[in-house]
Amino acid sequence: MSVQRPDPLSDAAAARAATERLIEAVSGLDPATVTEPSLLPGWTRGHVLTHLARNADALVNLLTWARTGAETPMYESDEARDKDIEEGAGRPLSEQLDDLRLTAERFALAVEEMPPQAWAAQVRTRHGGVCPAAELPAKRLTEVLLHRVDLGIGYTCDDLPSGFVDRELAFVIDGLSGHEGIAAVRLQDTSSSGEWLIGASAEPELTVSGSARQLLAWVTGRGKGEELTRKPDLPLPVLPPLG
Repeated sequence: MSVQRPDPLSDAAAARAATERLIEAVSGLDPATVTEPSLLPGWTRGHVLTHLARNADALVNLLTWARTGAETPMYESDEARDKDIEEGAGRPLSEQLDDLRLTAERFALAVEEMPPQAWAAQVRTRHGGVCPAAELPAKRLTEVLLHRVDLGIGYTCDDLPSGFVDRELAFVIDGLSGHEGIAAVRLQDTSSSGEWLIGASAEPELTVSGSARQLLAWVTGRGKGEELTRKPDLPLPVLPPLG
């Protein structure tokens, strides 16, 4: 499985559509549920929604950097990011939804303003990784889809679009390949017969099998892997959190 080349305009359209579906789903919730726990430890649904809004603005900063050449970090600092999320988490649901709509519009406008050549510009993400701006719309799509799962409102990894699942699984596996911080594991996708190695470069003792959606749930921390088949019956290794 190779990592698909980014198509920023198509990815931006998919991110916008996914955001609209998320807003529609959240709009139907009881307003009191915004303060209830999400599936992310220590975060309420309000934390997740606020993070999604602030992430849109952070990616607008990177698109601005790519378009203008003036270095514009995603966030002023990690502390400022965390403070903004904490302070915004308790807002009423109506405010959360307005924030998501406005930031989605800002992101869409920033994409429209990108000259074709600017998509090749290299920008630095929050954790110091460098990527071309062309990957940013795909990153936004990932944020929207996976955090919709994290809201715990009935949308799970089984509901993720198949094309997204295949691409995101390839992307995450690429990042885990040769990762010396985890034990070597052979992954087998029973839905496509795909097979990959993750973790340390040593020959793996453990083979983990499941559908692409089941594998993606595990490698992204959205599942504990109970549905996966393990040979031999060894514990699954602890994987690093997504960056």
